[in-house]
Amino acid sequence: MTTTKHEFGEIQRKNMEAAMRLAQISIENSQRIMELQSQLARELFENSVEQTKLQAGSKDPQDIVRLRAQYAQETTQKMIAAAQQVAEIGNSARVEFSRLLTEQLAAGSQDMVDAFQSFFKALPGQNNNMLETMQQAMTNANTAFEQMRKAATTAFDSAGDVTRKATAKGRK
Repeated sequence: MTTTKHEFGEIQRKNMEAAMRLAQISIENSQRIMELQSQLARELFENSVEQTKLQAGSKDPQDIVRLRAQYAQETTQKMIAAAQQVAEIGNSARVEFSRLLTEQLAAGSQDMVDAFQSFFKALPGQNNNMLETMQQAMTNANTAFEQMRKAATTAFDSAGDVTRKATAKGRK
């Protein structure tokens, strides 16, 4: 029984490590997005000040209209570029989350099967049907997780495609 406790403890440790890695990825991506937003805000502020000075110094109304249109176009392009970078960060995070989840499920399910096998072998009167039932349940759970992972990947890919199409339309 102590071996089984040790095995379950090891499974728990691996799950905690995976959760910590996912949290670290999330924090890193959040920091990247915040840096991007901060940089964008700084650039937009600087451009706004520059445009205000240019427009204030112009006496020609057509020149002012041209400057405003130019400013609006530049601002839009910067916002679209930032949106694309955020989408790329999100897609990168999705791929990494998916990879880690797949690895964790594969390794974790095998660890769990091994732990249950040890547990059931240690039981008096070993019931092979119980072990087979548990293995089938683990296989079914893995299949369900794989289907959920594929569905989530498809949903994230669709969201990424929508973002890319929207940003591409914004550039035209």
